[in-house]
Amino acid sequence: MIPESGLESPRVKLTPYLSLTHNGEFFAQLAAHPDLSRLLPVPFTPTFIQQLLDDPNGILLAVIDKTSGQFAGTIGPFYTSFQHLTTEIGPVICFPEFQRIYVTSHAIGTLLRHCFELPKDGGMGFKRVQWTTNSLNTASIKGAERMGLKVEATLRWSFVLPAGADGKEAGEGRGEAPGRDSVLLATYWDEWEDGGRQRVTAILDSMN
Repeated sequence: MIPESGLESPRVKLTPYLSLTHNGEFFAQLAAHPDLSRLLPVPFTPTFIQQLLDDPNGILLAVIDKTSGQFAGTIGPFYTSFQHLTTEIGPVICFPEFQRIYVTSHAIGTLLRHCFELPKDGGMGFKRVQWTTNSLNTASIKGAERMGLKVEATLRWSFVLPAGADGKEAGEGRGEAPGRDSVLLATYWDEWEDGGRQRVTAILDSMN
């Protein structure tokens, strides 16, 4: 699904996430910055990371900032169907030092390009790429929309969240844990061919 050499733009490189290489910094960032976990649907633990790495329908990628050479976050295609040529981008986590610059946009754009370009051009030739995020995560929604994804629906009560996560309270007798509404966004092969490629290329060619 992803070349062994990874994927890259002028500013970032996406390489397979390796537990021995990346877990230390990843969990240090989560511990130092609790807000990174506040809107996630499940607790990120070493066991959960291993589950992502073992998932036959996805691949967890480390985002490397090429300017500094540092590990900057994660992204990946998951819930991939080669029968239906669809996938979902996530989990998109960007460490605070690398937020509000080029890193997230370049990571998303690089993965989108790989998903939609045809196999003869080195891509996957997918028809649909989607993204789900906490309805409270306006930054995530805006980031996806900037890359050309459009809101399709709000999936109400789609997750029971871990304690301490931001969500909404359920009625009496339905558990004490908060629930989450998820916003579903997507873009498609025909949108990619009708201006999406140019949009993403312009972002990847930019320096911020």
